[in-house]
Amino acid sequence: MRTPVMSTRAARNARKPQRPKLPEDFLTQIRDDLVSRRIGIGIDRLARYRSTLMALDPAEQNAASLVGFLAQWVDMGFDRPQLIDDLLSRFPPACRASLPLSEYLHLRMAEGFVAMCTEDWENASRHFEAVLSFEAEIQDKEMLAIANYWIARCQRKMGRYESALKYAANGKEFALNLQFPKMAAVGQILESWLWFQAGKLEEARRTLREAETALLDTDDFVSRGNIHSAYGRIARRQGRYEQALQHFASSIEDYTKRNPRHRNLARALANMAFVKRLIALRLGKKIDREVARRLNTKGRAVRSVAFPKVRERAHLEKLRVEALAHLVHAEEVYACYDDHRGLGTVHVDRGLLYLDSGDLDAAAAQGATAYRLGEDKKDFILQARARILQSTVENARFDEQVEEKSELSQRAQVALDFAREAVEFAKHTQNRRLQARAHIAQGFVLASDFFGDPHAASECCDRAAALLKPEGQDYIWEDLQALRRKLLKTGSTDSLLRQWSQGIVGDKTFQQISEEFAGIVIPKVWKREGRKISRVAARLSISPKKVRRILSCAGLIGSKSGSAE
Repeated sequence: MRTPVMSTRAARNARKPQRPKLPEDFLTQIRDDLVSRRIGIGIDRLARYRSTLMALDPAEQNAASLVGFLAQWVDMGFDRPQLIDDLLSRFPPACRASLPLSEYLHLRMAEGFVAMCTEDWENASRHFEAVLSFEAEIQDKEMLAIANYWIARCQRKMGRYESALKYAANGKEFALNLQFPKMAAVGQILESWLWFQAGKLEEARRTLREAETALLDTDDFVSRGNIHSAYGRIARRQGRYEQALQHFASSIEDYTKRNPRHRNLARALANMAFVKRLIALRLGKKIDREVARRLNTKGRAVRSVAFPKVRERAHLEKLRVEALAHLVHAEEVYACYDDHRGLGTVHVDRGLLYLDSGDLDAAAAQGATAYRLGEDKKDFILQARARILQSTVENARFDEQVEEKSELSQRAQVALDFAREAVEFAKHTQNRRLQARAHIAQGFVLASDFFGDPHAASECCDRAAALLKPEGQDYIWEDLQALRRKLLKTGSTDSLLRQWSQGIVGDKTFQQISEEFAGIVIPKVWKREGRKISRVAARLSISPKKVRRILSCAGLIGSKSGSAE
């Protein structure tokens, strides 16, 4: 007997799993969860109805508002931004024209969020500004608070910190007027970061403490992770690297509780890698000082100065290995979001580690990749960071003096071009420390033996010093001091040569003057001759023994070193 068609269809439909229907007050529930920062409860609630949300019909009541709230939840760690993009595609222009104003504005908020996720900060800001333009007509003041916060985030990413601070303050005011202190606390974290960027560290800490207190009884692990991350950045700025590591570790723990692949987790990993590199640099300088003391100590005192302990060198290498591992992990997470700024940061930081270990080719490749990522998004901050790294690498290649003369001159010129570009890119932002780093990089190039322009380099030094505030002796301050020392050394050498040319020799004998002159000339010739003592001896027609003695006194080789041959 033949089965009727309708009966077959009915049976097939009966076998299909029925999607759970959203409760009538679902929108209110997820809104209240957001306001109260009941993140775990909210995400669990959304997860139970995920299949229903995926099949959202734009004709359903409050469908557009639901998309707007879902964007906020995706920002908190539920699902991926692609979900919002897919839902927005179901609302064509013809459909939107008939929507109530509030519903339409929720869609604009969601579109702005998607633009933020693709790092299109200008477009995202336009969506949020459109929402704010209806401030008088909007009854939902909570939407105005979020719009202000999200514009502030966009402005921050573009390096427009003064504007970002204004929007962050507006968002906090809306939240407090609504009696939503926990929502205001989320905005305070952003506000704190902006105070930090302005160099007002005490104001940043105070704002962070207020936010921390407000969120203490919540499970908003992303915001709490952001607080620890901000504390870590403050500690790093002040040169308290071990304390910074502790804060970054705490932020990683919080982010992982919410989502093991949350975008902010990658940022914390990159920050931790950078701090471990800084600790390794400090340790490396300490080892170098101990080696120099060992080589310059004579007589019986030599026994009291031991070579750096093996475990110190092992610890230095361990720090660099760990930093590289953190960057691998961060890169994996950033790749999930196609985050150009994040991926570029990973490449810059990895390039710095390669630079520290002397692998200039690998460092250059990382810098080039970072620059391309910044160029793709017209990201001035990332482009400036990449060019600073590339300039430093090319300047290091020139200092090595192991290439042909024509190639060396090209290296020096490229280093200067990169530094100048870094300065121009940084000027498009209000990031004073980035501008200072670019000027320092340019100063090092101008102070090199190729350009030999201490006056121009000194001007770069002065510009950098004016941009930096006395917030602590961190790595940028140390770079500035290194440039100053280089200029002082160059200046003293030039002054000495001018005095000799005018017959001003003081009480020195001709033999003493000859020795001083040899101490200036021989190290420079040694570098240009590929650090080969035999080539210097042949070039200057002097004995290798004398070359070795001069280099040893300058601390460039060991007193009995034969490796430089």
